[in-house]
Amino acid sequence: MDVVVVESPAKAKTINKYLGKNYKVLASFGHVRDLPAKDGSVRPDEDFAMSWSVDTASGKRLADIAKAVKDADGLILATDPDREGEAISWHVLEVLKQKRALKDKPVSRVVFNAITKASVLDAMANPRQIDAPLVDAYLARRALDYLVGFTLSPVLWRKLPGARSAGRVQSVALRLVCDRESEIERFVREEYWQIAAILNTPRNDSFEARLTAFAGKKLQKLDIGNKAQADDIKAMLEGATFKALSVEAKPTKRNPGPPFTTSTLQQAASSGLGFSATRTMQVAQKLYEGMDVGGETAGLITYMRTDGVQMAPEAIEAARSAIVSEFGARYLPEKPRYYTAKAKNAQEAHEAIRPTDFKRTPQSVRQYLDADQARLYELIWKRAIASQMQPAEIERTTVEIEAVNGARTAELRAIGSVIRFDGFIAAYTDQKDEDAEDEESRRLPEIRAGEQLARQAINATQHTTEPPPRYSEASLIKKLEELGIGRPSTYTAILKTLEDRDYVTIDRRRLVPQAKGRLLSAFLESFFERYVEYDFTASLEEKLDEISDGKLAWKDVLRDFWKDFSGAVDDIKELRVTDVLDALNEELAPLVFPEREDGSNPRICPKCGSGNLSLKLGKFGAFVGCSNYPECSYTRQLGDAANPNGENGNGEDGVKLLGKDPYTAEEITLRSGRFGPYIQRGEGKEAKRSSLPKGWTPESIDHEKALALLALPRDVGKHPETGKMISAGLGRYGPFVLHDGTYANLESIEDVFSIGLNRAVSVIAEKQQKGKGGRNGATPAALKELGDHPDGGGKIVVRDGKYGPYVNYGKVNATLPKGKDPQSVTMEEALALIAEKEAKGGGGKKPFRKAAKKG
Repeated sequence: MDVVVVESPAKAKTINKYLGKNYKVLASFGHVRDLPAKDGSVRPDEDFAMSWSVDTASGKRLADIAKAVKDADGLILATDPDREGEAISWHVLEVLKQKRALKDKPVSRVVFNAITKASVLDAMANPRQIDAPLVDAYLARRALDYLVGFTLSPVLWRKLPGARSAGRVQSVALRLVCDRESEIERFVREEYWQIAAILNTPRNDSFEARLTAFAGKKLQKLDIGNKAQADDIKAMLEGATFKALSVEAKPTKRNPGPPFTTSTLQQAASSGLGFSATRTMQVAQKLYEGMDVGGETAGLITYMRTDGVQMAPEAIEAARSAIVSEFGARYLPEKPRYYTAKAKNAQEAHEAIRPTDFKRTPQSVRQYLDADQARLYELIWKRAIASQMQPAEIERTTVEIEAVNGARTAELRAIGSVIRFDGFIAAYTDQKDEDAEDEESRRLPEIRAGEQLARQAINATQHTTEPPPRYSEASLIKKLEELGIGRPSTYTAILKTLEDRDYVTIDRRRLVPQAKGRLLSAFLESFFERYVEYDFTASLEEKLDEISDGKLAWKDVLRDFWKDFSGAVDDIKELRVTDVLDALNEELAPLVFPEREDGSNPRICPKCGSGNLSLKLGKFGAFVGCSNYPECSYTRQLGDAANPNGENGNGEDGVKLLGKDPYTAEEITLRSGRFGPYIQRGEGKEAKRSSLPKGWTPESIDHEKALALLALPRDVGKHPETGKMISAGLGRYGPFVLHDGTYANLESIEDVFSIGLNRAVSVIAEKQQKGKGGRNGATPAALKELGDHPDGGGKIVVRDGKYGPYVNYGKVNATLPKGKDPQSVTMEEALALIAEKEAKGGGGKKPFRKAAKKG
């Protein structure tokens, strides 16, 4: 019997069915070792020696693998077919060597691009050894990321309080987002006008033609810059005669694009399905690992982390056969199509993302998939099948028209196109292609050269130039790929890191840099410019590729990097914080000193009138304050979009008067501080304050709302059984009701002000029925049961706790990520959360204490 190690339990289950009783398939659950998050894990002075740690969950899995290997004939490492997969196999092998579990038993490495019986058996028949250069490239990348993070982060904490950390690739991605925001802020809109004529043919068919030249001069987009010019041209055309000078019809062809790579799949799923990059990869992972389709378990798509655009020869033949059966022989080109990658540094060792079996049409498998899986599979199937289809044949007609009014002339052009043969469009069209077709697919009526055309109307429309759009997840990934930054397996992690650290937020699917993200990016550009340069990061990626190709030694790359990087860090340590703030004031001037409506100097304090505003650094990050502090107490939160001048509507000192408290006669004001807008009653240290609840904007606050906030917590009434008071208020975890030590969450802030005694009693009773969990009460209610843990056998359940939903396995409770729907949690996600919690010492008190002593 041989032991086979794969990454995920779902894959292990599927592959075990294919291989039979002579094999035992175990899952590593991803990486089994990592660099400890502390200084000294990578030691440049010891020739970049690296220390690895194994968390509790991984330790148990490795022990199970070691035990199985001792009783086995050999070990087969079958982790994913990419650099991370190669690294996981290497880590497993290193640990087994340390445990002396292998002895002289044979070890081999196999990779399969698809989880199908044929692919798995073919891979098992063609084993190889671990690819040492690939592992070296992984070690170099991991060491680089560690050295940047753990060398730069302490500098940030000292020079830029509030900044959490800076990653090697994440910082460059953040710079892209912040640079785009700066472009938008600096953008000056320009007015321009477009003029079009609605004309009739002698057969009374109408069409539109756009002005392209006037008075013998070809017109560019911005040439008609004001209404006076537009009205003059419009008047001339309204008195002109029109004649078709030429009519030219040209046949053109549009060829299909290649099958999906990781990047293009994420882009298409974003624009076509509205999926985030993370969601796309989660669904694709499921489709890859295997689904039960009509009693047969098989992966439906090939490996989804790839930048290759080619399909295997047998897949091309299968696609061509499916084209004939699904669309007809006319749609099949004489020869197969072959593609090469355009992306910088693309690694084409792997296939593009495609169906494992083209006979499994989207319609035939829809009943076995959930809605998201079905939509993504359909997208992948259609794109892959279209890549081998005939081009679309389009006839594009261009009509050149002359307008004459006395001695003045103008030229207009009408363009229309007709699809003569849809070709690959019958299977797949990109969202962007559909948008383009809407503009150019106007079908022109019959127009003959030389004939007179009748004027129906002349339209002059005003436009302004638009700033570049903020990046979406998809467009940022595309840009990173174009620049050669990051790789398919890193894109979603880069985006998640930026969002988790609050460097960016996502608003209407666009990435918006937050104040702390812009501060960090500006700091790095000012003092570590080389290390956030796009070309430098891309060149480092190229070196990593050369390591994986066996052309460079990985430690040589580390030595070259570390020599310059450590010197730059030493230089920055000598900088004073005032030097840092001066540089950031200039770099972020539009953010720190936004223009004021009255045109006054945005750098002068609006409260005292004499002090200069500047960035200040506090315990929780940066804010804007006055140089006359403490005499002048003016402060403003950095990047307060609703109140950039710190003026909250009126009042020259950044304070808006809302009215007086009817009982104390103290003034109630709306203010903006370093932590955001807040309500205050009275003055001095004894003044009562309340931050605005989530979702409430400064513009929406009036006297009544302010009084309600300042009155919290409010008494709802005495509990009819205990006689003790029930109160409602706002806490760290949102709105709540409280009775005799029992907190129960409310659905919205409005409930705090409106909840009555009867409902409050019911909410408290429901909470008490669920229990507080742990030693003091019953187990909290189960929201979803996921099944037994694949290792320990105990049940994994999603429960509703005091502070929100969490995953429970034995004594381990792992809180769900913010915004995660408890009903959408999968077994794989739960296992990952449990493993992470166990690694942090969350499996009960004893492990936690041990972990604390070790740290």
